Amino acid sequence: MADKWGVRKAVIVAFISMFIGRFILVGCSSVFSHSQGLWSPFFWVSIIGIMGIIIGYGFFQPAIYSGVRQFCDERSSAMGYAMLYAVMNLGGFLPGIISPPIRKIYGIPGVYWLYVGLTLINLLLFSSILTRKTQEDAIESVKRYEREHSKNIFPVTTINSDTKKKPENHNKSNGDPFWTWLRNHPLADPKFSLFIFILIPVQTLFAHNWLTLPQYVDRALGSVGHNYMEFFVNLNPILIFLLTPMVAAATRKANVYKMMIIGTLVMAAPTFLLSIAPSIWFLLGYLIIMSIGEAMWQPRFLQYAAEIAPPGRTGAYMGVAQFPWFLTKVITSLYAGWFLMRFCPETGPQNTTMMWLIYGFIAMISPIALFLLRGWLGKDFKTKADQP
Repeated sequence: MADKWGVRKAVIVAFISMFIGRFILVGCSSVFSHSQGLWSPFFWVSIIGIMGIIIGYGFFQPAIYSGVRQFCDERSSAMGYAMLYAVMNLGGFLPGIISPPIRKIYGIPGVYWLYVGLTLINLLLFSSILTRKTQEDAIESVKRYEREHSKNIFPVTTINSDTKKKPENHNKSNGDPFWTWLRNHPLADPKFSLFIFILIPVQTLFAHNWLTLPQYVDRALGSVGHNYMEFFVNLNPILIFLLTPMVAAATRKANVYKMMIIGTLVMAAPTFLLSIAPSIWFLLGYLIIMSIGEAMWQPRFLQYAAEIAPPGRTGAYMGVAQFPWFLTKVITSLYAGWFLMRFCPETGPQNTTMMWLIYGFIAMISPIALFLLRGWLGKDFKTKADQP
């Protein structure tokens, strides 16, 4: 929808959907009783509110990355994606500061009402700042730069060279719209598909930041971990906010595929620090080094996913690029609880070193695979995608 409607309309619809969803979610607590539990009217109305939020994010995520592609030229593209990723992480950090004092006074509903109000403010600010004229001027500015500099604007593009050898097969639809859609789907490119799915192992560390890290800090690191758990859990987002623009500026001209290998390696390797022994200092080392690695590869990956797309299909490619992240959260949640129960229980003997050792080996699959497949997967990494 971001491709069909344009960035401005898609983001406005996203904010409206999130506002309605959050309003329903918190409003139903004032109308229905909580005590009836599962399958009660309160449950179903809450589900409706949550669906509104989910749909809103479904519009929002692809649209904002599509906006960066449309509003940035080759001079500002890498920094544009880096700043967007940095600000998104700042948004993940701020609730750790904002929510606790509101919750102490007004409870959980008070926190939800706060975010309802912030969503409405976002909607109004976005609508007034990114006007239709502002959007048109930004796009025209990029097009003017492209006309004046006749070269491949986006250095990060498709990794499938096979379509170039047989262009006649690219549009073979036999008159069937579904077949056309299937052949032009981003996942129809085997290299692109493998590239995004091979990142799942290292992305499990993102999921462990909320599935495992809070309980680990609280249970294994003594009174310091118990008393300051929120600080350690929220350290990664603020580090990303600070590090990403600096790393992007320092590596703006670096080869993207090499950055993916090095970045995933730097992110995965410090997990083994936690496998030495439970320690605040090892935890801080893990969080800092991991965040540096994340700042090296994650924005470049999102830049690649947005800029590989042919014109008018950025939203589709960004949506597909987020699919492995969805799978990562689902897959990691299937075993993270068992590992906590087995290696880091609330009471009884613990063996957290083994838990993090296993998680480290899982995360290392990504950089090792990217390195081993560099001759095939990294081939033609700077070649623009064929237009459908």
